[in-house]
Amino acid sequence: MENIITKEKLAKYFDVTSRALEKVRAAMPTAKGERLKADILLDMAERYFSDAKHFEAKGDAVNAFACLNYAHGWLDSGARLGLFDVHDNNLFTAD
Repeated sequence: MENIITKEKLAKYFDVTSRALEKVRAAMPTAKGERLKADILLDMAERYFSDAKHFEAKGDAVNAFACLNYAHGWLDSGARLGLFDVHDNNLFTAD
């Protein structure tokens, strides 16, 4: 069986992860210890998101899709740990 990552599917996941990144950026903690942890998770998510764009530009949909899933996983972990004050069960698994 062949699984195909269509341009539409990739665009959907870019959109979802982009919206999640924006929501997280607006919900970063202010306490120093929590902020340092949140910054690490956000940095990793942004790096994977950037990698996803790179792979998409090269026409490598599989690796672009994988990077998007990793990026969103970092965001979900921060939400689940309570580092990101996000309450949106359409974008995160925390609620």
